[in-house]
Amino acid sequence: MILTVETTPFTDQKPGTSGLRKKVKVFQQPRYAENFIQSVFDSLDGFAGQTLVLGGDGRFLNREVIQVALRMAAANGFGRVLVGQGGILSTPAASNVIRQYGAFGGLVLSASHNPGGPDEDFGIKYNIANGGPAPEAVTEAIFANTLKIASYKTIEAPDVDLDTVGTTDLAGMTVQVIDPVADYAALMETLFDFAAIRDLLASGFVMQFDAMSAVTGPYATEIFERRLGAPAGTVRNGVPLPDFGHHHPDPNLVHAKDLYDALMAPDGPDFGAASDGDGDRNLIIGKHCYVTPSDSLALLAANAHLAPGYARGLAGIARSMPTSGAADRVAAALGIPLFETPTGWKFFGNLLDAGLATICGEESAGTGSDHVREKDGIWAVLLWLNVLAARRQPVAAIMAEHWAQYGRNYYARHDYEAIETTRADALMARLRGSLETLPGTQTAAGPVSMADDFSYTDPTDGSVSSRQGVRVLFADGSRIVFRLSGTGTQGATLRVYLERYEPADGNLGQETAAALAPLIAAAEELALIVAHTGMAEPSVIT
Repeated sequence: MILTVETTPFTDQKPGTSGLRKKVKVFQQPRYAENFIQSVFDSLDGFAGQTLVLGGDGRFLNREVIQVALRMAAANGFGRVLVGQGGILSTPAASNVIRQYGAFGGLVLSASHNPGGPDEDFGIKYNIANGGPAPEAVTEAIFANTLKIASYKTIEAPDVDLDTVGTTDLAGMTVQVIDPVADYAALMETLFDFAAIRDLLASGFVMQFDAMSAVTGPYATEIFERRLGAPAGTVRNGVPLPDFGHHHPDPNLVHAKDLYDALMAPDGPDFGAASDGDGDRNLIIGKHCYVTPSDSLALLAANAHLAPGYARGLAGIARSMPTSGAADRVAAALGIPLFETPTGWKFFGNLLDAGLATICGEESAGTGSDHVREKDGIWAVLLWLNVLAARRQPVAAIMAEHWAQYGRNYYARHDYEAIETTRADALMARLRGSLETLPGTQTAAGPVSMADDFSYTDPTDGSVSSRQGVRVLFADGSRIVFRLSGTGTQGATLRVYLERYEPADGNLGQETAAALAPLIAAAEELALIVAHTGMAEPSVIT
């Protein structure tokens, strides 16, 4: 029996860069998750009898919200729900399931790289039929519905067994619990030369992968240890935990410091990698060589042809605006287009669907291709392994050769986290108000040559996205970007992106902090960060 439950709106359910993210205690409020899920369904047409994909990263509250969503999907008329065993589906695996099974769309329960636990974060996002995050038109419709919702639909039914692969009838809707790893691992075998990677790993090459007690543990164990033959124990922290083992599952040099230290040790492994809470980000470290996400995108694009799935070459490369210009030089050398988009993987979806781009990346450790419509941490690690298997050189040597050919983009991101929102907004408002007068301004990094607020026109549908971040460019090609992040759950996060290009015949061996020191000083001069935020230094530097 379908129940119609009266409700009243919450005013804080506006999706951010990738769905709705709040503290667990916010989602635990009566009707909070139900309101948002119903608002998603109310924004869609034509799903009666269709298939919905459902799963998450295993964080605290994941199982409970899956049961809520199953009852609501049945009440709203879906014909089938594919749910990952144990409620588990990495974000890229969910995208693959949507595409492989021709699903109408999917609900992905995750707050990505944010911490998990009863006092931490939870999230829900909707992915459309191409497997990618809902575009802005859909998320705006969802938010509009959250502000006027008066009721939601559900059914009375016992919880569905999520731990046993098989099918269950739920009020006339089929619930099919699927192996969360099998389809994804099979897809990876079609893209990469597993035989060559097995030979590499059998040759004495040692790798470590840190799953950060998050969703990629089962995927990494199946692929790296079982299918590729890496020794047991190659995968660290391989069991997904609701609180991620009290760690922050963000694969950067702060939260994956143990892995970094291992790769920097004299007797450390040859290659290290990590992924985040929901499996869509990656960290790449070679022996004594950390690879920035921007450099990783450029290197993978330049060498993608070494993997069978990309032997045909690339149609184009897409990067988010704050990502460094390293990939631009690869695109120019390959004679293919380079697309600069706003931050958010949803902006790559149209380019991938139209066949305009093959590989995409963001400086925030997200890289992927047209195999799914999400960034994909395991995919990036496998492509690196394929390159290493083909070239048989250390990571440091491969990066040195890359810079010698293309030049080097010295790059860093400074995050100022949990700033009072009004103070962060005031900083950005001041910057935007000074755009016309910034050109010609003298700074520690030299004179400003141009400043703007980035706007993007989608080449496939003509949609426009404005106010995507303030860019300050300098005469020597350096730049600073200021942007407020849409992925946090508390206050605001100011991201400051710093980039300086050194040509191939320049000084390619500098320490990044020294190379960027003039830009760091200029950022403070231009934005008055300390005065606006009260923070003398960034929370995180990546």
